[in-house]
Amino acid sequence: MKRLLILGATLVAHFVTPALAQEPTKLLNASYDVSRELFVAENEAFIKQHPGVTIDQSHAGTSKQARSILEGLEADVVTFNQTTDIEFLAKNGFVSKDWAKAFPNNASPFYSFPSFLVRKGNPKNIKDWSDLARDDVHAVFPNPKTSGNARYTYLAAHAWAKEAYEGDEAKIEAYITKIFDNVPVFDTGGRASTTTFVERETGDVLITFEAETRSIAKQYGADKVEAVIPSVSLLAEFPVAVVDKVAEKHGTQALAKTYLDFLYTEEGQRIAAEFGHRVRNEKVAGEFKAQFPDIRLVNVDDVFGGWSKIQAEHFASGGVLDKLYGSR
Repeated sequence: MKRLLILGATLVAHFVTPALAQEPTKLLNASYDVSRELFVAENEAFIKQHPGVTIDQSHAGTSKQARSILEGLEADVVTFNQTTDIEFLAKNGFVSKDWAKAFPNNASPFYSFPSFLVRKGNPKNIKDWSDLARDDVHAVFPNPKTSGNARYTYLAAHAWAKEAYEGDEAKIEAYITKIFDNVPVFDTGGRASTTTFVERETGDVLITFEAETRSIAKQYGADKVEAVIPSVSLLAEFPVAVVDKVAEKHGTQALAKTYLDFLYTEEGQRIAAEFGHRVRNEKVAGEFKAQFPDIRLVNVDDVFGGWSKIQAEHFASGGVLDKLYGSR
């Protein structure tokens, strides 16, 4: 009897061990604040191709998300809207230093840019960045110290001002300060600013990614809001990365890469386009071309000398943003 019990225990161990050794089937994606609906759709499509997989989501301003990961948020992947926040993770050993080479297009599967959303009929006749400094215009966007979305707004306004004022730093700073003065409330993230503008009916113009303006117009109706494309804006890429330190701990490296690879597939790109993002896949971009107006986009390298320089000059403690934003 004793020998039979030992044999039975051995057989149980033989059959149970492979099950326990199965590849992990759960990921946590830490993403930016206004990407909830996009990744609900992306995740559903991915899971159909990979039955049994679970994708959990965390959403907030990407700077806050990056700090949360350092403080213990065990995200396997990040899908951010700002390169500097992934660089922050890389400098702290959570992401590979060559993360931008791990996926195509500098690890950015789709892109957008800061754009405007106004009340139906555009009662304040807001057309371009210059209008944001008018006394009668109150812009709504989140706190650029906590939101990648808002940092793009700050940089896009700065880029426009560099051209308009021909590099005159005093005029540029006065212009940015006036915009900040005109903001009625600085929420911590983009989705909260959407709520402030649309549901609380605060402000005259919401500044957020074009993708978000399209989503809001679709959700709340063209009878309430309408999109306005400015004359020029700043290319906003949406970088992705595997959080190597966490993925290695969870054993999810392969699944994490497969998940981010999906965002580049034709299906993943089509979902992104349906949610208002401009995509890299030429075939899918062609299908949606009529829905996306032409706009002149400038990039951080040409205007500001790259993200490293931006971080040092604008976003570091005591930098230009601190000076202009003040104690608001």
